[in-house]
Amino acid sequence: MAAFASGLAIIFNSPSLNPITTQATFLSSNRIRSSPRVFSGFHSLRRRGFRRFSQNVIPDRFNSFSCNCLSAVSTSTIDYEFTDGGKEVELRLRLKTGEILSPKDISVDADGTSLAVKEKRNGLLITLLETNHLFEKIMPSETIWYIDEDQLVVNMKKVDGELKWPDIVESWESLTAGMMQLLKGASIYIVGDSTEINQKVSRELAVGLGYSPLDSKELLESFSKQTIDSWILAEGPDSVAEAESSVLESLSSHVRTVVSTLGGKHGAAGRADQWRHLYSGFTVWVSQTEATDEESAKEEARRSKQEREIGYSNADVVVKLQGWDPTHAKSVAQASLSALKQLIISDKGLPGKKSLYIRLGCRGDWPNIKPPGWDPSSDTGPHPQFT
Repeated sequence: MAAFASGLAIIFNSPSLNPITTQATFLSSNRIRSSPRVFSGFHSLRRRGFRRFSQNVIPDRFNSFSCNCLSAVSTSTIDYEFTDGGKEVELRLRLKTGEILSPKDISVDADGTSLAVKEKRNGLLITLLETNHLFEKIMPSETIWYIDEDQLVVNMKKVDGELKWPDIVESWESLTAGMMQLLKGASIYIVGDSTEINQKVSRELAVGLGYSPLDSKELLESFSKQTIDSWILAEGPDSVAEAESSVLESLSSHVRTVVSTLGGKHGAAGRADQWRHLYSGFTVWVSQTEATDEESAKEEARRSKQEREIGYSNADVVVKLQGWDPTHAKSVAQASLSALKQLIISDKGLPGKKSLYIRLGCRGDWPNIKPPGWDPSSDTGPHPQFT
């Protein structure tokens, strides 16, 4: 569940709504829609301009994946094969052996990021597969399907033909694989009031993406030979925040890292004037909320973004948490990747812009990058944006 607001991707994550799963689980629904129209043995959701799907393709052009997905309708697994052919993706569902099905026994309903496949069996309409979370958007009117021996073949046209889908659904596995092509090596910073949450979420992200995990708390304590708490008692929170800012400066030129930052008033990320080097990567604000629904959480995040009372409001994306349980760290990490995916797809130039910002010295001029030679300390007026 996500939305965009003023360039900000917002995810509302509730443990009751987003259970952790290591497999893509398709939930059945009582909502049944009408079957698609029939065209010469093929079945299409198109309104006009039917074009036959060609099977004469070169195998090397495709990345093929095969897996078992749990069905909410049956305790047995549903075998499917998924292929990304560039502008189109193909899903092959193996039908129950020993049965002869006619086209009227199959219903395929595709809409944006959702797909439902149902089969009429013994007078009952059984959901074979249903998800509201395809990996990305499709063109519903361009969807065609047909029966090929014991397989149901569904061919869908992608809205973004350049984005390669690792799998048919958005899951932890497909996100961690798919984000590599979008991030292009850019680092990720996890910010928020809780150091513990930042640490656990960043570790999950680092493992999933194959990035290097870095923890500013551990780095600071290793350098100072004392705990953060004792440092605060001895020198105050401002000293800790300044020290973390120096650590973030040293990390800003790194690539393929996930950095966990300090939470609380002693953390640099909570201070708007300490974001100069955080802008070098993509920032995720993990924020706990008392909101009980997604819309309320979104509105809360929008207000924080507009009011800019705290440094966290500078973050690229926000993940709102309804409560916290350490065992849900992977679920929060998945929500973070989903939000980042939406953000980068909306502007694919962002990773390159982050790289340019680093090359020019992380001068604090994000997102309106000034030309080379610009000095923030001697700035006397507006400058054209440099791209």
